[in-house]
Amino acid sequence: MTWDNAALEARVVRYKDQIPCKNAFIDTKTPGSDQKENFCLIGPGVAERPDQHIHIAEPHGFNVGAARQPKGCVNSQHSHETAEMFIVHEGEWKFTWGHDSSDGAAVLGPGDAISIPVNVFRGFEYVGEGKGYLFCVLGQDDPGFVTWAPYVFEEAKNYGMILLEDSSLIDTTLGETIPEGKKEAKATRVEDLKNFRRMSRDEMLECVLLAKDMVPQSETELTKHSKGLKEVAVIGVENSDEGIRAGKMNWSHDYQVRRWNLSAGGSIPAHKRFEPEVLFVHEGELTITGEFGQVTIMQGDTMTVPVDMIRSFENNGSQESVIYVTRRDDKPKAPEWSK
Repeated sequence: MTWDNAALEARVVRYKDQIPCKNAFIDTKTPGSDQKENFCLIGPGVAERPDQHIHIAEPHGFNVGAARQPKGCVNSQHSHETAEMFIVHEGEWKFTWGHDSSDGAAVLGPGDAISIPVNVFRGFEYVGEGKGYLFCVLGQDDPGFVTWAPYVFEEAKNYGMILLEDSSLIDTTLGETIPEGKKEAKATRVEDLKNFRRMSRDEMLECVLLAKDMVPQSETELTKHSKGLKEVAVIGVENSDEGIRAGKMNWSHDYQVRRWNLSAGGSIPAHKRFEPEVLFVHEGELTITGEFGQVTIMQGDTMTVPVDMIRSFENNGSQESVIYVTRRDDKPKAPEWSK
């Protein structure tokens, strides 16, 4: 494919153009959780509603999404079957552990990252001012079922939301009924909770990396070829091919997340990648150049760079840019540099 300007722009999800799903999950009509906006940005999608809007549905081996919530809005306690991580983009967010939120909590701010292991109940609440925005990565194209805490089912049903066995969601407030041949999902029981991991406070803190503690390596395979780039391992195992150490959250995720700090005027020269690469601009801007086109992404924008495209990056802005980069696989191959 010829990656001209229009084709590259089609790989960008602009922050200003993001379309939310407001009844994506079982708790989205329950008071206290009814002002959530969920976004399916890249990948096959993870919402329980079949009519969710997906911006770029191409399979990547992971799903990229986001959440936007006003102060006091809660995402109810639930557990995932694949690795889920968040980066706070705007505001302050409180993350809680345990089926009833009683196992512990951590409050995170802009640039902070958290990765919550599988089979652990988690939830989050926006506790800042105005509205907050979370960037999210969930492992695998099909991340499996969401398991909700027992209380979620009863509360949701009172407000017309019914989860089915196939993990699809019926919204009776829209006049929907359970389709013939399908059955309502069984609510999580108290006795089921013993099958889920409980975490100590020390274990929880190993799942959090604050922006102020994101210390770049002195050199990686990427930085030694680049100008004005610092790279931080956030999530992922050690990868000798890329010359990068393990992130603090160093268990297998089937993807890795790195943070780039690219100075004004900084650049990464032309190279090729062998896995899907998703860029999220936390601060500043980034210009991506291919053989036949160029696109600039700004703060809050997300882009998936074509695997088969030789790409280079530049920060043409007046301030340092902060980019979070997600790549498929625990150990992606090293970049192939153009001659």
